[in-house]
Amino acid sequence: MSLLLRDDIVTSRLTLIAITPEMLLSEKNGDGRLSELIQCVVPANWPLKDWEPHVFDFLLAQFAEHPEQLGWPRYVSFVPPGGRRTLIGSLGAFTNAGRPAECEIGYSIAAPYEGRGFATEGGRALIEYLRGDERLSSVIAHTFPWIPASIRVMEKCGMVFDGEGEEAGTIRYRLVLRC
Repeated sequence: MSLLLRDDIVTSRLTLIAITPEMLLSEKNGDGRLSELIQCVVPANWPLKDWEPHVFDFLLAQFAEHPEQLGWPRYVSFVPPGGRRTLIGSLGAFTNAGRPAECEIGYSIAAPYEGRGFATEGGRALIEYLRGDERLSSVIAHTFPWIPASIRVMEKCGMVFDGEGEEAGTIRYRLVLRC
């Protein structure tokens, strides 16, 4: 795999930092090195409320099984006016077993930074990055129908409603990358 796949993705306001197994293990073990590894201020309330403990194991297993997906999960950083580069969220993608041409994306932005378009900006950049993988034909995302902000992010990223989600009560959105 080319090291270019691990380079930061830079948008007008954000830097999306490729998550590595070393970073995940540092975060999981709470060894205090995450800030150094990603060169960001890590907020005291990190990880985000939606970041469940099993996510570490899930991502580590994904990297082991699909090393070509290194670069799909990303930390989201932002430099506030007069401040230092700060970790404000995470986003990423993964494939589901049996559907290797389809990847699912997810995103989460820390509460103080919600509602400012960061999830949309990061989501669009990640989708453009994924568009470069010719094995992928579509991108999906799931949410609950009572989370309009999440639905707006998906729609602004070009996704359209695609039916019920896999988890009870969820809905799915899809973006076709290529036929």
